[in-house]
Amino acid sequence: MKKHEWHVASLVVYCRPEHRQTAIEAIERLTGAEVPVSGEQGKLVVSLEGPSQQHLVQHIDAIAQMDGILSTTLIYHEFAELEAGEEPA
Repeated sequence: MKKHEWHVASLVVYCRPEHRQTAIEAIERLTGAEVPVSGEQGKLVVSLEGPSQQHLVQHIDAIAQMDGILSTTLIYHEFAELEAGEEPA
């Protein structure tokens, strides 16, 4: 049976405070991205999930290039091998 991967990561992203809401909306338009925590000073906690490490790296790179983003720091990354047909938890 063929296995596939599922990746989960979290980032701390700093953005200019005046770009906070725009940055959150842009990040959450990315497939598998969520901003569960944000501070008024521009600190965001971003969670990402997807089928490959490349998927996550592409999203991290896209976030880093968004208007108003000052920095992105990977805090956590984990992956699981799933059996064909198995859904991520």
